[in-house]
Amino acid sequence: MISISHHGATSGVTGSCHELTLGQGAQKSGILIDCGLFQGQDEGRGASASDLSIDFPIEHIRALVVTHVHIDHVGRIPYLLAAGFDGPIICSEPSAIMLPEILEDALKIGFTRDRQLIERVLGLIRSRLVPVPYGQWHSLLAEDDCSLSVRLQRAGHILGSAYVECDVVEGDVAERIVFSGDLGAPHAPLLPAPQSPERADRLVIESTYGDKDHEDRETRRYRLKAVLEHALEDGGTVLVPAFSIGRTQELLYEIEGLIHEFGGELWSNLEIVVDSPLVAEFTRIYRDLKPYWDAEATDLVRQGRHPLSFEQLTVINSHEDHLNAVDYLARSHRPCVVLAGSGMCAGGRVVNYLKAMLGDKRNDVLFVGYQAAGTPGRDILTYGHRGGWVELDDERYDIRARIHQVGGYSAHAGQSDLVAFVAGIPVPPREIRIVHGDSVAKLALKRCFQSLVGTDIIIPSE
Repeated sequence: MISISHHGATSGVTGSCHELTLGQGAQKSGILIDCGLFQGQDEGRGASASDLSIDFPIEHIRALVVTHVHIDHVGRIPYLLAAGFDGPIICSEPSAIMLPEILEDALKIGFTRDRQLIERVLGLIRSRLVPVPYGQWHSLLAEDDCSLSVRLQRAGHILGSAYVECDVVEGDVAERIVFSGDLGAPHAPLLPAPQSPERADRLVIESTYGDKDHEDRETRRYRLKAVLEHALEDGGTVLVPAFSIGRTQELLYEIEGLIHEFGGELWSNLEIVVDSPLVAEFTRIYRDLKPYWDAEATDLVRQGRHPLSFEQLTVINSHEDHLNAVDYLARSHRPCVVLAGSGMCAGGRVVNYLKAMLGDKRNDVLFVGYQAAGTPGRDILTYGHRGGWVELDDERYDIRARIHQVGGYSAHAGQSDLVAFVAGIPVPPREIRIVHGDSVAKLALKRCFQSLVGTDIIIPSE
């Protein structure tokens, strides 16, 4: 029996973990697609080490397939290893480079500060990694009358992201089952847009923005320009809570383009600060992996442009320099854009900036990505326009800074993009499972699919 079950991302947008199983009883075998961390109100089972144990059987799991390295898709991997998983970790070639980096940071924050233990865990992960080129079938199981192969295709979400095609055979039954992972918006810079699969008998698809579309790229670009110009006129700081991978690199790309196009005193003197060692490291990796960029970005490089490494970009690494920057910018009137981790304001260096700057109306906070329910980022976005407050490290901080959101910089596909992804499959799937979204988004996307295809559409609870 070929079955799909879910161990996360059914009650929200985090904790992605899905299981594809064939056979029964002692003959059962399976794979996991992602094993991510719960965040915000999705924490259902908590965010502490004691609550993140793997609470489902794994003895039959042959492999873990990683769609991309965002923490809500890979953050539980150390716990999976601790639970006894000893199979390979299949991922794209760029993801194989980035996965140890992202997990090192996660281990330091939520697992242990013991450097030797961290190195042992990372060494184990590196030894299990099996990088697979895009578009190439990789066999995971071939026994008697059962077989399972996977193929990764570009998902356009972040560097290295993939959706997963699974060819499964059990006896006389043969199926192609596709897991979308997180799909990217087709107009995003840097990465090629995802193409619909050639076949999908069953599809598991994300729905982060299942209820809305993003602004088109030109609109969001000029909205970004207007926000930055307005915010910087009075010498304030524009604080951008930064996601380590994807959105931040796209934002730097667009800012470099604005500086190149408009110049002038404001843009020529504007300093862009990246205050996150992890963001800086992944930006370096993005630069090193130019072969995976799209045609537009590689053409800029041929012209001598450096969209991720331009003159006005400053990187802060040390904690001491970080604290000095927070103090200096809070007191000075020098226009500056600061990108600081983390993206949902649930930790990281952005919290110190928020504590120092939220109370000053000269400053602005610009959100460019999804803010999960229960995170400080969601609270700032919700209550900031009302002169409300947010709780940071158990203290209340009044919000007087102006709050903006340019949603087009989300690395996720919008509703129309998700519908187009399904519409582009030559024969509609006989079953679609909608995961990785708030309930409103999932229901809205279900209605879209119902009007598009005569398909069994499921919103799983587990």
